[in-house]
Amino acid sequence: MEKIISSDNVEIRYLRLGKGSPVIFLHGWSAGARDWLPFASELADQHEVFCWDARGHGGHPIADSASTHVRDMASDLQQLIEHHQLSNVTLVGHSMGALTLWQYIRDFGCDKLAGVCIIDQSPKLVTDDNWHNGIYGNFNQAASNRLISKLKEDFAEGLLQLVANGYNRKSYESYQRNSRGFQQMREHLQTLKGDPLVRCWESLTEADYRDVLPQMDIPALLIYGDESQFYSSKVADYVRDNIRLSELHTYENSDHSPQLWHRERFIYDLRTFIAKLQDC
Repeated sequence: MEKIISSDNVEIRYLRLGKGSPVIFLHGWSAGARDWLPFASELADQHEVFCWDARGHGGHPIADSASTHVRDMASDLQQLIEHHQLSNVTLVGHSMGALTLWQYIRDFGCDKLAGVCIIDQSPKLVTDDNWHNGIYGNFNQAASNRLISKLKEDFAEGLLQLVANGYNRKSYESYQRNSRGFQQMREHLQTLKGDPLVRCWESLTEADYRDVLPQMDIPALLIYGDESQFYSSKVADYVRDNIRLSELHTYENSDHSPQLWHRERFIYDLRTFIAKLQDC
């Protein structure tokens, strides 16, 4: 992996492959660069593709005093773009990756971007009396505080419960019977350093990007799963209705990671979207 050193002296590691117009894949919370490799390798014939491990992710050591705030992730992204002197970038953000790209747009604008792909994410995770398009449609501040307490107590189990206790009945039933899939996820999550990931999660739940959506003046490809653990169809509709140049694709029989359930379709949709950007 290549690396850059952030402004606050954190190593940001990333994979880079291919040549052509740049595409940067931004992974979800607790995930990493390698989750994107099957997609990156497909695009590398026409694009210079970057897959990073966001700070605090990917199993790389990070100082206890180092920030894992989403604002610093956006700053790291800006530094990566500047380091490679990139322009007309397509950002692809899944879950936390979408929040990272919204934070980037808030802080640095869209001048370096050709377009974005947002995968199954809400601009505000925590709900209240006037906002029901966050996690589960009813994940208020009290629920958020309870989850954070659980994550600090047992990071792996807290994250698995977050996945299980949402809209997707299959996930709930799999967790209840302790399926092999959940066992494997638990084993993996138990290898991660929880503290920086919890601090990151706290910053994500504090964020609110609803004001960023109407400011976006670049095309946006929206990919949502119709059986997402976290978000109802109303979330996808809200994002579509508030980004002027957006197109929404809802993938059937798909959870919070629709790109994994329909790999070939996602690659086709992303390729088609980028081709349109280049024709503009």
